[in-house]
Amino acid sequence: MPEPVDTSGSLPHPPPRPTRSTTPSAPRRGLPRIHRAWIVAAVALLALVGAAGFGATPGVLVTPLQEEFGWSRGTISLAISINLVLYGLTAPFAAALMDRFGIRRVLACALLLIALGSGLTVFMTQSWQLVLCWGILVGLGTGSMALGFVAIITGRWFVKQRGLVTGVLTAGGATGRLIFLPILATLAVGSGWRTASWTVTIAALAVVPLVVFFLWNHPRDVGVRAYGASEDEPDEPTPHPAAGRALAVLAGAARTKAFWLLAVGFAICGISTNGLIQIHLIPAAHDHGMPEPVAASLLALIGVLDVVGTVISGWLTDRVPAPLLLGLYYALRGGSLLLLPSLLDASAHPSLLIFIVFYGLDWVATVPPTIALCRTHFGTAGPIVFGWVFAAHQLGAAVAATAAGVIRDDMGSYTLAFTGAGLLCFVAAAASIGLSSRSPTDEDQGERTDEAGEGTDGHDGRVAAGSGA
Repeated sequence: MPEPVDTSGSLPHPPPRPTRSTTPSAPRRGLPRIHRAWIVAAVALLALVGAAGFGATPGVLVTPLQEEFGWSRGTISLAISINLVLYGLTAPFAAALMDRFGIRRVLACALLLIALGSGLTVFMTQSWQLVLCWGILVGLGTGSMALGFVAIITGRWFVKQRGLVTGVLTAGGATGRLIFLPILATLAVGSGWRTASWTVTIAALAVVPLVVFFLWNHPRDVGVRAYGASEDEPDEPTPHPAAGRALAVLAGAARTKAFWLLAVGFAICGISTNGLIQIHLIPAAHDHGMPEPVAASLLALIGVLDVVGTVISGWLTDRVPAPLLLGLYYALRGGSLLLLPSLLDASAHPSLLIFIVFYGLDWVATVPPTIALCRTHFGTAGPIVFGWVFAAHQLGAAVAATAAGVIRDDMGSYTLAFTGAGLLCFVAAAASIGLSSRSPTDEDQGERTDEAGEGTDGHDGRVAAGSGA
């Protein structure tokens, strides 16, 4: 008779009961994890919204400062021009500094500069103090958060949806104007311009913690790859020292036709937007009897439509040749500016609203294709090259800000300023169409790498090859 089998010790421990944590399908039941790139993009968008609001504030302050201190519009515009120049000249160095020291450090310091400059403004009594506070401090701060920052974020964190994200981040500038302009204009009229300045200070300081804790410098810092990147996508090389690299990239890019066509077009872009409309539309409308809050609301409406236009432009940049887009944008803008002097009135009548809609859709639509062309012609040096192209944009804006103020003081109206800017936009359209939408050939690139090579970017020879555009 066979012995009974003792099963009590055959399994020292019963088999584990399947649980949710050990079941292979369990992870699928949870919510999909958000890629860190989208968190970075969200924080960057918030910072850009703030930067645009801070940069648009001088346009609201022109009339209140003129009334309180008796300064001419030319004097006030000079301080604003210095702001715009520093904003542009800081951009390429800020892009290189972000490469070298990290995005969050540079951005946090920029926000602190903005807060300091805006806060000190409330104590000023002389025009040179306006130059120091809004011209130098705020100019350096906002310049460090310029559109070269957008190029770094999209180039470093995104492979898929890069054009669309570029459009969304660029639209942050329009959103900033939308949020800040009506609020600041109402505060300036109701509570005084000093209250508006304090508001900017508080807003800048509020963004700093978000930048410090959530704006990671690089995907590898948090153990991920760029959104949409393949596993064999190469990591970004270690950059050269910041200032030297920015200047070396400029030296290489300045030998190319593509750089100068981009710079000329974008300088005219600055003349026709930041330097003229952003700074002088509110005073120009006020000259025709329009209340400042109403004029500021029109400028904010431009910002609403700018969001739509820029996002659409980012989408189009992924599908339509960038030179064609740029040429079309500049030509349409030029035509609208030629009509503006006849449209300004004491009220926001339908014809003026049509201009606002049309101009708003076009305002920053030029940025996504410009960034794309910098990337196409100059490779991984594209963000720094775009920083220099943006410097040209701000130099143009600075010239327009001062020139328009002087024209208003001497001639009593802005008609010549608007007409001249409109005609220049057709020059920008011609320069843009002269660009190539294709990157330089490998053969051209190889021939010129030794000429520019490590002196420009150290890991991409396309800076020198851009002359094939």
